[in-house]
Amino acid sequence: MQTFMDTLNVINGVMLSVPVLLALLGVGVLFTFWSGFCQYRSLTHGVGLISGRWDSKKGPGAISHFQALSAALSATVGLGNIAGVAIAVELGGPGAVFWMWMVGLAGMALKTTEVTLSMLYRNTDNPSNPNGGPMWVARSGLREAFPGIGKLASLIGALFCLPLILFALTGGNMFQAWSVAETTRSYFGVPTWVSGLVMAVLVGLVILGGIKRIGRFAGTLVPLMCGIYVLCGLFVIGKNADMLPDIVRLIFTSAFSPAEASGAFVGAGVGTAFIFGMKRALFSSEAGLGSAPIAHSAVKTKEPVTEGVVGGLEPFIDTLVVCTLTAFVILSSGVWQRGPAGEWPATPSTVQSDKGWAPAIDSAPPGPWSDGDTVFVVATLTQDDGSTARHRLFGQIEGDSGNLSIRWKPLSSAAQPQLVDAGLYENLPASTLTARAFDSGFDGLGRWMVTITIWLFAISTMITWSYYGEQGMIYLSGQRLIVPFRVVWCGLIVVTCLGFIRTAAEIDTISTVAIGFMLAINVPVMVVLGSKAMRAYKDYFRRLDSGDIKEV
Repeated sequence: MQTFMDTLNVINGVMLSVPVLLALLGVGVLFTFWSGFCQYRSLTHGVGLISGRWDSKKGPGAISHFQALSAALSATVGLGNIAGVAIAVELGGPGAVFWMWMVGLAGMALKTTEVTLSMLYRNTDNPSNPNGGPMWVARSGLREAFPGIGKLASLIGALFCLPLILFALTGGNMFQAWSVAETTRSYFGVPTWVSGLVMAVLVGLVILGGIKRIGRFAGTLVPLMCGIYVLCGLFVIGKNADMLPDIVRLIFTSAFSPAEASGAFVGAGVGTAFIFGMKRALFSSEAGLGSAPIAHSAVKTKEPVTEGVVGGLEPFIDTLVVCTLTAFVILSSGVWQRGPAGEWPATPSTVQSDKGWAPAIDSAPPGPWSDGDTVFVVATLTQDDGSTARHRLFGQIEGDSGNLSIRWKPLSSAAQPQLVDAGLYENLPASTLTARAFDSGFDGLGRWMVTITIWLFAISTMITWSYYGEQGMIYLSGQRLIVPFRVVWCGLIVVTCLGFIRTAAEIDTISTVAIGFMLAINVPVMVVLGSKAMRAYKDYFRRLDSGDIKEV
């Protein structure tokens, strides 16, 4: 099993490598210029569309523009906005926020293009419940562009459905359920199976009603969950309002010059800030992945481009609003560069074993430790070019409160690392860092805030991704397996929370492979058929600007 997982990790390292993500970013920049900066149209005309000013609600479809946007956002606004941003700031520094903004803007062009294509080639055999997404774009769009490849076009659509369904079951279902159950258990002691049963019932009540019920539910839940999160975030930021000018200045300076190390933050170069900011923006908004167009394709309209314009709002809300709020909460709290939670009387030296370097002390100093906690020290290490860089050297607390020791994870290095101080730091991974940042506004706020938002975000994600997986099943086998798929979906939520899964690492690895294959299929199809999307896009706005299209 470990060999299989190692192989998948190697595949992930290639398919989601920096060059691949840079290519994805390049496609976003291409469509930005090709469309004449469609971001502006999304922020202006797109808002008018979701408010109902510009669309007569005629044509095939099942849900409104607002409901379609809410359904798509319910899948993207999730754990990544809480945990992913924390990782980006902690490892990439404040400069990662600037690059997250820039890539988020490019993501708006990606989303506009892929949604427009899905609207142009959606299947409207059943006008009240159309089907869309990259699989239908490949099947109908490629067949139209290259008439001689009909069977190959259908096969490409089927190949997209396989990783789509795989990610739906793992990343869109199991990972979400496991994260919620474990978070609730660790904070409040609730058995994981209880959380699983509650989630399965709530999700089942919605998905059994199909896209119309999903749209109505998302149209209510998404504004509610985003509103709660934004209000709590603004509360914390407001308490630290005097720091905002310095934070904004730090974001811009760290984007173009190395961020200095301080406390738990080990520093970050410009390249590191760019990579983590880019990954957060692309992964959070799912731009280029091809999933969101499936929800957008259910909108009721006779103008395909209108939903592409609305789709461009999705990365803006997800990345430039919600992710930015999380980043400002973390940066204003100072928890990202926190000081040590405990200190030894003197700075320990390091010793070498056959496994690497570790501190020459295994007793924990006084501090808020308990058995199983992960901790770290900060050390400087001389690089091959003679420069020095800071690294974290991790360990795990073992024993009872009266006799705590540290089992170190040795650092492999030819040069001897030197500890920078006598401090031992708490490791606050992902959502734990965000929770601690919210605690700076009001003690205990983080625990409740993270738990409530994780529940809301995860349930909405599971609901929408069930629809995405369902649409993949429809393309492959028609309507006959939809009810069994929904039953399996809800059952899998319960099974995931029964305690068989001890870590989400394997789920994450499998779901990441699926992401790689979805990108590998969807993005080339977008580029090949991009001219058709841009032609339709420009024709729509020509008619809008000339007055042929009027407000309702």
